[in-house]
Amino acid sequence: MPAPPSFDEADLAHARALRDRALADGAAWRLLHELCTTIGARPAGSPADAKAQAWAQQVYRAMKLEAVRAELLPLRIWQRGPASARLTVPVARSLVMAALGNSVAAPAGGIEAEVAWYPDLAALRADTSGRAHGRIVFIDQRTERTRDGAGYGRAVAARANGPVEAARRGALALAIRSIGTSGEPRAHTGATRYDLSVPRIPAFAVSVPDAEFIAARHAAGQTMRMHVELQAEGGVEATTANVIAEWRGTDLAHEIVLIGAHLDSWDVGQGAEDDGAGVAIVSAAAGVIAAAGRRARRTIRVVLFGNEENGFDGALAYGNRYRDVPHQLVAESDFGAGRLYRVRHRVAPQALPAMEAIAAVLAPLGIAHPTEGRNEGSPGPDAAVLMRRHRWPALALSQDGSRYFDVHHTADDTIERIDPAGLPQNVAAWAAAAWLAAQAPVSFGPAVL
Repeated sequence: MPAPPSFDEADLAHARALRDRALADGAAWRLLHELCTTIGARPAGSPADAKAQAWAQQVYRAMKLEAVRAELLPLRIWQRGPASARLTVPVARSLVMAALGNSVAAPAGGIEAEVAWYPDLAALRADTSGRAHGRIVFIDQRTERTRDGAGYGRAVAARANGPVEAARRGALALAIRSIGTSGEPRAHTGATRYDLSVPRIPAFAVSVPDAEFIAARHAAGQTMRMHVELQAEGGVEATTANVIAEWRGTDLAHEIVLIGAHLDSWDVGQGAEDDGAGVAIVSAAAGVIAAAGRRARRTIRVVLFGNEENGFDGALAYGNRYRDVPHQLVAESDFGAGRLYRVRHRVAPQALPAMEAIAAVLAPLGIAHPTEGRNEGSPGPDAAVLMRRHRWPALALSQDGSRYFDVHHTADDTIERIDPAGLPQNVAAWAAAAWLAAQAPVSFGPAVL
């Protein structure tokens, strides 16, 4: 059987022109700088989040994109209060710490207790003794530095599931080594969760240097005591939104190529790497496509998701609203500003020749299309939710994240940490890939899961 048709030469030439034009375009850096310096941290449901939504819509209208809108959605948010922690035994030492998102507050006056140290979450889960009871559990889970973020994936369960496992064993609070790769004295926040079948206990992270100090005291056989004070409030009613803009298609305008990022950030730093860079990249790519003037067959839709950080409310609401709309592709930029090194995807077999053609256009940018696992890509967190729930086809453009988790979810996630050199290459790939996906002569779906 002959292979399905791919792109004609005029389509490929236009994609190459978009790619090359984007390499000379400085819009992504300008947008990122504006977002970080005029708005900064934008936790979902906050006044800064609303300001970011208005800013994004203004940007899209200036780019001459169409159907610009904010689709509001209610949610309940968690708000951080003052917090501190210190060792009191065997020595007095203040700890660089951050409450984990969704943590309950500590009782008035705080909690002071002996520390029960565990090398990782698996060791805590395996503990059937009473060692954790009445103590502050400390999980010393290390995060391996990797280009693709796999080290984070292996470590993050300590943050997400640690409070439940500690509470099941009678712990009074949970402390963890920050889920991050930096040796600097900074604490990484991030969402945790609870199980209503066990008590909810306060949960926080300490910096890697402090974790090393605690580990050394444990190795020396020393008893440790820790004091923690933590104020926080959950369940606060608020509103966020998905910000959406489009470049309408022609004969298949009802089908959607979604390129996205998430507009919210944690309440620390400026949210530059996570995910201001992604917002800037996909927005600049849409701007390049619109400025070129040529319309593809399908509609290219930019979606800035709300509350990715603490519940995926935006992705879930988007999927519910547009579940019956055909989606040719979903993709998300949410891994900082590092250069792209690989393209993978999740498409139906008939779309593989088209994906090979797209990869060939991206190859001059230094982006590989490896044979192994090429149709097993994951397209970013919100887009992955949509891919798995709706079997929408997906594109995964992989960035070098070797240093991403140095400042991820910390007060140091600021514009100063961004190297702008990689942004144009990202924009070039996103613009060319999105336009070709929208112009493709074949349907990309359903995704092969």
